[in-house]
Amino acid sequence: MAHAAPFIKPVASSAEHFDVVIVGAGISGIGGAYHLTKQCPGTRFVVLEALESFGGTWLMHRYPGVRSDSDLYTFGYRFKPWTGAPIASADEIRRYMGEVIEENDLGPHIRYRHKIASARWSSEQNLWTLEGTRGDSGEPVRFTANFLWMCQGYYRHSQGYTPEWKGMERFKGRIVHPQTWPEDLDYKGKKVVVIGSGATTATVVPAIAADCAHVTVLQRSPTYFIPARNENDLANVLRELEIDETWIHEIVRRKVLHDQALFTRRSFAEPEVVKKELLDGVRAFVGDDEVEKNFTPTYRPWRQRIAFVPDGDLFQGVKAGKASVVTGEIETFTEKGILLKSGKELEADIIITATGFNLSVLGDIDFAIDGRKFDFADTVTYRGMMFTGVPNMVWIFGYFRASWTLRVDLLGDFVCRLLNHMKKKGERRVTVALRPEDKGMKLSPWMDPENFNPGYLMRAMHLLPKRGDKPEWQHTQDYWAEKDQLPAIDLDGPEFHYARDRAIVAGKQVSAA
Repeated sequence: MAHAAPFIKPVASSAEHFDVVIVGAGISGIGGAYHLTKQCPGTRFVVLEALESFGGTWLMHRYPGVRSDSDLYTFGYRFKPWTGAPIASADEIRRYMGEVIEENDLGPHIRYRHKIASARWSSEQNLWTLEGTRGDSGEPVRFTANFLWMCQGYYRHSQGYTPEWKGMERFKGRIVHPQTWPEDLDYKGKKVVVIGSGATTATVVPAIAADCAHVTVLQRSPTYFIPARNENDLANVLRELEIDETWIHEIVRRKVLHDQALFTRRSFAEPEVVKKELLDGVRAFVGDDEVEKNFTPTYRPWRQRIAFVPDGDLFQGVKAGKASVVTGEIETFTEKGILLKSGKELEADIIITATGFNLSVLGDIDFAIDGRKFDFADTVTYRGMMFTGVPNMVWIFGYFRASWTLRVDLLGDFVCRLLNHMKKKGERRVTVALRPEDKGMKLSPWMDPENFNPGYLMRAMHLLPKRGDKPEWQHTQDYWAEKDQLPAIDLDGPEFHYARDRAIVAGKQVSAA
């Protein structure tokens, strides 16, 4: 007997209806839109983006020198060859994304300046209702969808994270966070202090150092870096052999992933050896004394993200005397700059707080299920992409130790396979739930802090779903395992609950479909 259609358009409503709504037109949303067009032809979908154009991070971040800290052979999509240098600028990444949009006719599916404020699930209708406003006119917008694909990223665009230091109001100069870089900031000939030691600092400092009187990097503790040429020798050789760019992309991508997997394993198996290799790379630029004083972290490699420094440009600035590094803790801001607990004062005209960002769980959207507010911290994550008791929704959250986009492609395959499976079965709703064998399973925070502990994650762990002690109920952060595990997921496994009628109340499974 033929099954009923899985997605039924609701009766007359002021809302515009789609089979799938994708929230966000960054690297995840554009990737999701591509996969829908190729793997689920005929699906009616829309991409809703709060900003004025596509790009997400690469549109919003406008500080000098903004660039990727992952190689574009793996940060780029698997289906679109990358032909430039491994580390790319924001403009280059947006050009690449623009080509994906144009080549696949995705533009008509994207609505810009559409900010979503609330998402309401109705089990009576098996529908999500999204409400928000248009950024250009302020008028309200309303959409309904059978399936919600959250691709909005993982940090709050409107405001970066700046700690509250004593005396900040006394400082006579400007305090700037890179995430909201002012267009009128004139740093030429100025003394600049950059607070922070991560990838943003490693990007900003080389970009402004030549124009400043001097740049001082103030760090509480050092970070690991990988300084290397911004070239891929294998790609260059293959191009000399006139190999097709599609094959070059695939071959180089596999080689990079192989090397990254080996490096990650070694960072756990022989951390002291890997630490020495990383420090030797920096030592080649700045010498032994500087490495011992300012570039030797106290933690083992890969407990926080390791930034690639193309051509060692950060360290070249230190060596040339245009930049310097100071390791210490802030006692207070002063009128002239920053006083450290050591008693040393750093004078500045401008202070840049490259101190991270604020995690945004699902875009800070107000979620409710069947009229009741829903807290994702009360759920258990299914492989870091679905949540117990939350119907017809997938969240894209990428990798920390590998390129974000690798997971975009993997989850694109999963979502499309799930949608096609539901269509074939005639189902209108899917949720994940703990299985009988998971009864009594120990639950822990989303991420093991002993394994990975950046500040933005530690500050917001209480907002994130729980993880279990089994792979199905964790975000493993292991691309090399997931690339085999995710395609092998049994969509009729006991963790998946399907339904064609009302079976979910307030986000909890209450009856079998």
